[in-house]
Amino acid sequence: MGRQRLPKFQSPARGPIPIPPGLPIRKRSQFFRAPAIAFLYIEGAHGGGPLMAAPATTGVIDSAIHNQRVAVLNVATRELRQVSPENLHIYDYDWSPDDKTFVATAASGPGDNNWWIAQIYMIDIAKGSATSIYKPSLQVAVPRWSPDGKSIAFIEGLMSDEGFHGGDLFTMSASGDDVQNRTNGRKSSVSSLFWLMPDRILFTEIVGGGGAISELTPANNSVHTVWKGAEALHSFGNFPDFAVSSDGKFAAADRSTFETPPEIWAGPIGEWRQLTNNNSALLARWGKAESLEWTNEGFNIQGWLLTPAKVESGKKYPMVVLIHGGPASALTADWPASFGMPRAIVAALSSRGYYVLMPNPRGSYGQGEDFTRANVKDFGAGDLRDMLAGVNAAIKKYPIDPARLGVTGWSYGGFMTMWTVTQTNRFRGAVAGAGIADWQSYYGQNLIDQWMIPFFGASVYDDPAVYEKSSPIHFIKNVKTPTLVIVGEHDAECPAPQSYEFWHALKTLGVTTQLIVYPGEGHLFLEPKNQADRMDQTVAWFDKYLK
Repeated sequence: MGRQRLPKFQSPARGPIPIPPGLPIRKRSQFFRAPAIAFLYIEGAHGGGPLMAAPATTGVIDSAIHNQRVAVLNVATRELRQVSPENLHIYDYDWSPDDKTFVATAASGPGDNNWWIAQIYMIDIAKGSATSIYKPSLQVAVPRWSPDGKSIAFIEGLMSDEGFHGGDLFTMSASGDDVQNRTNGRKSSVSSLFWLMPDRILFTEIVGGGGAISELTPANNSVHTVWKGAEALHSFGNFPDFAVSSDGKFAAADRSTFETPPEIWAGPIGEWRQLTNNNSALLARWGKAESLEWTNEGFNIQGWLLTPAKVESGKKYPMVVLIHGGPASALTADWPASFGMPRAIVAALSSRGYYVLMPNPRGSYGQGEDFTRANVKDFGAGDLRDMLAGVNAAIKKYPIDPARLGVTGWSYGGFMTMWTVTQTNRFRGAVAGAGIADWQSYYGQNLIDQWMIPFFGASVYDDPAVYEKSSPIHFIKNVKTPTLVIVGEHDAECPAPQSYEFWHALKTLGVTTQLIVYPGEGHLFLEPKNQADRMDQTVAWFDKYLK
């Protein structure tokens, strides 16, 4: 195929990069079907999603819905046609082997809010019509056709964030019948999948605080683990780092651990060969990472502990607990100096003489659906007890000063930080990033309230009590811990008023506190100077109160 300049679009096109014929690596699926390319397209709107800064809301609030649709571009004629109905927002999709149909996860708009109630649809390309074939009880992601076009595989589970997938692997017939949970009871969370042959489904999974790549044989439901490691690879969704050839014989991965910086590896799965050395000059300026396990209330809990860069015999050190977001997520082995608050802060703290504990308590991915659902209608209760048990386990094993403990987190981790200082005075310093002070008021402030119903069991208007019992603001008079509060000005997921409310209460009650609102930032900070300042402010706060 010769090089061609494709048409420019007046609205953002979101989705996979076009894949030329013959290229074995699959980005998301076979989206290039000569002479056509399929991609996700939003007409008359700007892309972004809830992680990005929310637009200013003044005057008459815009209630228009701009749904993301599947568009097909004929490369030869340059004709662009939107083939999914205008009343559906398409999140993910796969092209059928006979080129006539898309299978998709979709919901009526607004798209950012309704991912949590998406169903699986069959889209007739010729007619432009869509038919729901499966209504899940929880969240669904990554629908994929079998090579023979007879069946569909997908992930279903309790998921708190679009693009961060975890759950069980399901299959069903192309008509939506014969739905089967293929990994029921498996102590892991499936994060992506590839249906390579009728009798072979390859999938990635989070296992404890690490990852694995396994194969399912649908005929007898047997599972064989091909590779297992400390890192958790995945395809599709947010920040993918893994791709597989169309025949499943080769894979490429962006691999890193706490000790080794990111590089590209490729080859047979589990027998990868390193292809790049772009980051070979980077040196780890932090301590050693160790997997720590403990038990609490019948749960086996795993976490990662990063030691200080230098540990002297006979000396005790402060420790900061970093609580991950989600809550349906997991902290796994990764290069600590990469993009994002959690990874950057552990490197900075370790290099300055702190132990850093990164627990994966109940509610996390990595130990099966029952474990992920264990904090439903119980935010902050059981998961805090798991975390505190981990603190005890760390103190028992390492030279940690129990009088110099800190706690921090972002998003759900920010809520947990706010919650923690209202439930215990064990911590001498806290930094709450993009937290939630009052679940009741939060329900009416954030732009993605649909995510809350699977976790709380009902809307705040139907069961306000379940939201109240997990709200830090109702226990605010218990707080004695000096707390720094940080948030982006235009955060759509965890709006700034939540941080302001918590800070205002602490200030009024005479508790040492400070609030920093970063201009123009959303839930995911993009401005490098703001990322750097956020880290510096966090480290300085702990240095002040823990050293």
